[in-house]
Amino acid sequence: MSLKMIQVIAPVSTEANIRKIASGYDCVISYHKGVPLEDDHAIYFLLTRSGDRQEVIDELQLLLTTSKKARMTISPVEATLPLVEIGGATDTREELYHKMRQGARPDLNYMILTFLSTIVALIGLVQNNVAVVVGAMVIAPLLGPNLAFAFGTSLGDKEMMTRSFITAFGGICLAIAVSAFIGALWHETPDSQELMLRTQVDLSGLALAAASGMAGVLSLTSGLSMTLVGVMVAVALLPPAAALGFLLGRGEFALAYGAALLLVVNVVCVNLSGLLVFLAKGIKPLQWFERRMAKPYVLWGIAVWATLLILLILVVGVRNLR
Repeated sequence: MSLKMIQVIAPVSTEANIRKIASGYDCVISYHKGVPLEDDHAIYFLLTRSGDRQEVIDELQLLLTTSKKARMTISPVEATLPLVEIGGATDTREELYHKMRQGARPDLNYMILTFLSTIVALIGLVQNNVAVVVGAMVIAPLLGPNLAFAFGTSLGDKEMMTRSFITAFGGICLAIAVSAFIGALWHETPDSQELMLRTQVDLSGLALAAASGMAGVLSLTSGLSMTLVGVMVAVALLPPAAALGFLLGRGEFALAYGAALLLVVNVVCVNLSGLLVFLAKGIKPLQWFERRMAKPYVLWGIAVWATLLILLILVVGVRNLR
């Protein structure tokens, strides 16, 4: 949504500062003071559009430190009359943080969706059925934790990085384990083009993963639907993981190596492209000292992912030359 209503509960002593903030930015369409509350607090409403809304929220956050009862709520607005120019949609750091925390949570729903999407993907792979594989992509939840890790890196948030890494790693391991169990029970390795495609690595696969990561971040920061982007990222992550486990269970280690290489390449591409787009969109911590502490995480993140990508490209090149 391009229009957002910012509701601020703050001490009445900050009213002049809030009014000054509201009048100092073009993104603020309207401002008014609501009903007074107890303990010399009041509610203030700012109707905003995209643009410099992040700066408005940053300044308002500094005012919230003056009271333990202060709070800010950001809500989407479907429409307002009279009509106003709203510009392109974009989400703020705080809204993205809320989305990312949800995507990085290793709860029961995440595990169930990973299990079900793996089963559906395997059926599509062994039956050489593209439509069934696409169905698995729709329900695959692997987008959230991977982009949450890139987001946490851009903010230097160790807690989010750790949680998202555990969630992503656990989901991929679950997909591989389920696939390996089914592969061990399968009577023979099927002659499936869809399965064999997940054992081949080339530059087109790199481009797919990189584009998926960029599209995921752009979709998040623009407040757009994540459904289509989730499908794109699932193309890069879930099918290779399912193919890897299935081939390991069948004892096809040479083919499994190709699937593992494709999976690792795609994970690296998704995370590196996601981190770079977050930086390009200006996602950074609020306080200057937080930005200073986050800088090493960002630099190391780019260096590690880029180095891994270069090494993987070399491995893929040597493998394809044989």
